[in-house]
Amino acid sequence: MMHMTFYWSRQVTLLFSSWRTDSWPSYLLTLLACVLASVFYQYLEHARYIVRHGGNPAAEEPLLSNRSGVGKRSGRKIADGLLFGLSSGLGYLLMLEIMSFNGGVFVAVVLGLSIGYLGFRSDDDDGIGGVNSTCACA
Repeated sequence: MMHMTFYWSRQVTLLFSSWRTDSWPSYLLTLLACVLASVFYQYLEHARYIVRHGGNPAAEEPLLSNRSGVGKRSGRKIADGLLFGLSSGLGYLLMLEIMSFNGGVFVAVVLGLSIGYLGFRSDDDDGIGGVNSTCACA
């Protein structure tokens, strides 16, 4: 039976009909898998950020750049595209996990996203091209 509201139970079917939990150990392993998948999602987003900035997040890309290094740039585009596809697919799987409406799964995904953000992405935009770092407002 598919739940349409949040429920708190150790019995959950997640993503596949064969992925069912009916005991505390299997439920806790499922929650751990949700946390790890969420942390990995944030890692992929961080890797995309690094690829986009050419391995040097502090270097800003000029608005009008010359065409030298086109091969290197196309390699970065391919890597960025592959990482985007991986992170998008994983993001949709995380969304489907949350749509199981199990409260523990929801908390595990949000906790994993938070841990991953703090571990990988909290420094991504600090002073690098942000609105406050380039604004010359008085």
